[in-house]
Amino acid sequence: MRVGIDSLSLYTPGYYLDLALLAERRNTPLLKYVKGIGQERMAVPAPDEDVVTMGANAALQTLEGIDRTQIDTLIFATESGVDQSKAAGIYVHRLLGLPSRCRTFEVKQACCSSTAALQMALASVALKPSRKALIVASDVARYGFGSAGEPTQGAGAIAMVVSAHPRLVEIHPACGSYTEDVMDFWRPNYMNEAVVDGKYSIKMYLKALMESWHAYCEEGGMALGEFSRFCYHLPFTRMAEKAHRHLVRNTGTNLSAEQQAAQIDDTLIYNRLIGNCYTASLYVGLLSLLEGGERDLGNQHVGMFSYGSGCMGSFFGGTVQPGYRALLHARRHRDMLQAREALTFERYEAFYNHVAQRDGSDYQNPRNHTGAYRFAGVSDHKRLYETLNAPADQPVEAPADGDFVKV
Repeated sequence: MRVGIDSLSLYTPGYYLDLALLAERRNTPLLKYVKGIGQERMAVPAPDEDVVTMGANAALQTLEGIDRTQIDTLIFATESGVDQSKAAGIYVHRLLGLPSRCRTFEVKQACCSSTAALQMALASVALKPSRKALIVASDVARYGFGSAGEPTQGAGAIAMVVSAHPRLVEIHPACGSYTEDVMDFWRPNYMNEAVVDGKYSIKMYLKALMESWHAYCEEGGMALGEFSRFCYHLPFTRMAEKAHRHLVRNTGTNLSAEQQAAQIDDTLIYNRLIGNCYTASLYVGLLSLLEGGERDLGNQHVGMFSYGSGCMGSFFGGTVQPGYRALLHARRHRDMLQAREALTFERYEAFYNHVAQRDGSDYQNPRNHTGAYRFAGVSDHKRLYETLNAPADQPVEAPADGDFVKV
C-alpha cells in the first residue's frame, strides 16, 4: 500500500530583514551572506507571532478540501516550545476545530523531529488506511544579536497531511538513521538564543549524512543514481551544496558540478528568502522543489536528508506523484512571500528585543501583520490566541482583556 504526503503548505511571517541591510549595519561584505551562506533575506516574526500561530496558519491551508473528521493524529514538531508540559499542538487543535478524538502531541529532537513525526505518521496510517495524520513543523531560529549566527536566522512553518494513496509524494519504506550524543548546537531552558559551534555542527551534519546513507543502503534503499533530485535540511542554502558534494564524492558517483547543482537548485529558492526554519526546513525545501521547477517531476524519485543537531540524522526517499501540481498552492505561497514587509533595522531590533516576560506577569501584544491567528498575550499564566476576522493587512488595536480568546 502506498503511504505518503497528500497535502503540503507553507507559512512564514509577514516581515523580513534584507541581509543587505544587515551586512551594512554589521560592516560585513554582502557577498559573505549572499555567496558565503547563500542567503538573501530572513523572516522575522512579530511579537504576536509564534510557533502556534505559524503552525495553525500553515495547517489551515493544507487542510483545504480535506475532511477533518478523518484526521485522527496531529503531531507538532518544534524546538521552539511554548510550554514545558502542554504541547503546542493542543492550541493548534482547537484553533483548527479538529475532532476531539484526534490525538495530539509534540515531538522534539532539534530539526530532525519533523521527520521522526513523518515516520510515526506513516506507520499509523499504514495500520489504519482510512485515517489521516496532520504534521505541523514550526520554528523560530534565533541567535545572539550581532553574533556570527545572526544572518542564519529565520522563521516559518509547514503543515502536511499524511494519508494512504497520497497525491503529492509517496514515501518509501526504507529509512536509515544515525544518532550520537554531541554538543554542536543546543538551547538551555534559561536562554532565548541557541548556542552553536558552527564548524563542529557542519562536521556532524556531514558525518550523520554518510552514516544515515549507509544505514539506508543496508535497509534496502535505492541506489544514488536512481534519484533525480535531493532535498537537505537547510540551516543555510550553501549547506545543501556542501552536503550533496560530500555525498556524491563519498559514494563514488560520477556527476559533474553542473549535474549536482541541477539536483538541488530548485530546493533552495524559498530558503534563500525565508532563512532557517529548523524543523520545517527540509520540507520547505521539498515544497520549493515541487513549486519552483519548470520540469514535471511526476514519477521521479527524490532523496531526502534530515538533520537535527545533538544529533540525529535520517535519510529516506520518496516518489513524486503524477498530477501533483494540481494540488500545490504555489501562487498563494509566492504572493505571501511577495507581500511581506521589509523591516528597518530599528524595527528588526525592536522585534528581536521583544521577548515574552518570564516573571509570570500579564501582558498584551500589539497587533501586527499576521495570518488568520495571532498570539494576543498572557493572562493568569495562560497563553491567549486570537482568531482574526479582519484582513491581516488592516491594522487594528490590540484587543481588550474581554476580547481575548483563551485556548
